[in-house]
This record gives sequence, structure tokens and C-alpha cells, in this order.
Amino acid sequence: MSALQVELVAADRMVWQGEANFVRARSIDGELGILPGHTPLLGVLVEGAVTIETGGTRQSVTIDSGFLSVDHDRVTIVAAQVDASGLTV
Repeated sequence: MSALQVELVAADRMVWQGEANFVRARSIDGELGILPGHTPLLGVLVEGAVTIETGGTRQSVTIDSGFLSVDHDRVTIVAAQVDASGLTV
């Protein structure tokens, strides 16, 4: 199985980028789970947790709102504010 290339961006900085096996976020339409091979998607995110799984390690950040883009195993999450205190770099 291939990996997702993930970029998590706040308005003022790059928060995290790297490979992941799974990404979970909450959109205005409900919870999204992104695995490699996911169809292209553009979603509006609501306040809450974004979870990134990398090699068996699960990390979470909290965002205020933003959007998520998925295309060809590349996931980009952009939010105005990101609380990355639960994220290890």
C-alpha cells in the first residue's frame, strides 16, 4: 500500500509535512477518513481534531476551521489556527 503525502498548514506557518497511512478530520458534512487511493476531494473543515497516523503512531492537532484537499495521494489541510501541542515533529 502506498502512503499519503500530507501537508498541514496554518495561516502563518507550515505545521507538519510527511508521509501518513491515514488522516481523519471533521467536515461540515461529517467525519472524513482518508486512506491512500482516496478519490479527489475538496472539503470544508469545522473546528475539531485532525488525526494523522504514521507507521502505527497516531498524532492529533486541533484546528479552528479550514479546508482539506485530496488529490493523487496528496492531502493538504489548511487552517487559520492550529494547536499542535499534541504533535511530535
